[in-house]
Amino acid sequence: MVLQGNLDEVALSDLLQVYCSGRQVARLTVARAKGPDAVFYFEGGDLVHAEMGALSGVDAVWAALEDDTGTFRAEIGVHAPRRTVQQHWSVVVMEGMKRADESRERSREQPAPAAAPAAVPRPFRVVTPLPASSPVARVPSAPSTPSRGPSGPSPRAVLLAAAAALVVLAGGGTLWLLRGTGAPAARPALAPAVKRPILLGMSAALSGPSKELGRQMKLGLDTAFDLVNESGGVAGRKLELVALDDGYEPARTRDAMKELVENRHVFAVIGNVGTPTAEVAVPYANQKKTIFFGAFTGAGLLRKDPPDRYVLNYRASYAEETAAVVKWLIEVRKVKPSEIAVFAQQDGFGDAGFSGVAKALRRFSRAPDDIPRVGFKRNTLEIEDAVDTILRIRKTVRAVVMVAPYRPAAKFIEETKRQGLDAIFTNVSFVGSTELADELRALGGRFASGVVVTQVVPPVDSNATAVLRYRESLQKFFPGEKPDFVSLEGYIVGTLFVEGIRRAGDALDTESVVNALESIHDLDLGIGTKLSFSLSEHQASHKVWGTVLNDAAQYQVLDLE
Repeated sequence: MVLQGNLDEVALSDLLQVYCSGRQVARLTVARAKGPDAVFYFEGGDLVHAEMGALSGVDAVWAALEDDTGTFRAEIGVHAPRRTVQQHWSVVVMEGMKRADESRERSREQPAPAAAPAAVPRPFRVVTPLPASSPVARVPSAPSTPSRGPSGPSPRAVLLAAAAALVVLAGGGTLWLLRGTGAPAARPALAPAVKRPILLGMSAALSGPSKELGRQMKLGLDTAFDLVNESGGVAGRKLELVALDDGYEPARTRDAMKELVENRHVFAVIGNVGTPTAEVAVPYANQKKTIFFGAFTGAGLLRKDPPDRYVLNYRASYAEETAAVVKWLIEVRKVKPSEIAVFAQQDGFGDAGFSGVAKALRRFSRAPDDIPRVGFKRNTLEIEDAVDTILRIRKTVRAVVMVAPYRPAAKFIEETKRQGLDAIFTNVSFVGSTELADELRALGGRFASGVVVTQVVPPVDSNATAVLRYRESLQKFFPGEKPDFVSLEGYIVGTLFVEGIRRAGDALDTESVVNALESIHDLDLGIGTKLSFSLSEHQASHKVWGTVLNDAAQYQVLDLE
């Protein structure tokens, strides 16, 4: 079914509210005499995508609200081609109306032709969809100046009633509404005030060589939040995630953090990706007293003793991951401490991983300066020097502990194995396990076989309670996405944070949520280990799982004991 009308009779903001409140799939197209059309897509009670010429997302919504003129056409059942609007629709529309009012105010301050009356900003209203049984009449055309009695509906009310009814009607057909009078229609009732969503922020690599790490972490968080939102949110408030792309470059991270905290006014920052980016983000979060929760990094700078009040982690540290794998290499695989080398990114991430290896080897009387370390620059595949160095000492290297994302790690394994290095390759969880397996599978079984990756979450094919819920929710909200170690971590991080919000109660503020999180002791989410925080413990889990790739580049459980 299609609804068509004129924005002279109904505000665009009202229409956006109607189709969000209807919780149906729909497309709203606004055509203007001059300029590009504005197109909006709605799914599941939210505005998910908007485009207007070269603009998309929130920018397109705001531009459309500033020029609230033209004709509209609404169609039920048309899905969005992609999602570009991440914030709750009410936040976006309210901000757009504010900007539109400010723009009109500025235009009034400038001289205008006498014949051009000043625009009157339309009020922001919340409209309840009519019940499915409500009649919707075809409104016949009438003289250009309509008349109505004191109790009769305005054309705007008629249009809104028709739009509200349209979102709950099934079937096809076309409904035209024109200016004029018609059969009386009930004025839509005002809905209860919509509680503001809890807005959370994320700065991560969504572009560049490590983009899958950011995308998967965001996917896991979105899955956890969608599951909570489906049942009404937390105390009636939905959770919304705003993710900004820092490209895994610290220089861009501070701008992203500033945008999230100072302009978007997020309640907390959650699921940031990377150690070098955390070197910038953590001091900023501490300065602003903003919660920095569940970052995708095991670096020590987030695990101070005593801990930073506003920095809380879910995962085991890199020191714990590397200690577990070094112990396995020496005690199970009988590799001598002097036969272990390190391939690490040349930044804070690589340093954190190397420090973990050095600490683990210290108990075997191996000094840090005696451990061969080779590396590469962040966001590059410049591994030639590292390969050459390792090959020169190949007779003394039986194992290489890698601290690298998936692409340089896969390239390093490929080049060294092609040139005859017979060694055990291991990596920490940050690598992006699925992507590493995909890269090695494309090269052939001999490159994948025996590669070890330590994990901070259970295997994604586990039948543990939390993993089963994660897989079910992922399939429900993001059909087509495959289970992944990183998105599972995002899901656990999101679930754990929600527990803190719930414990904080209705008086939600930063200090109450930190206090609530610190009250979590022995929380059993069903991942195989209990999670705890305290005033002196800001890392919920210390568990490390082992996995190893087989000839088909599929992960198998590896007992690290």
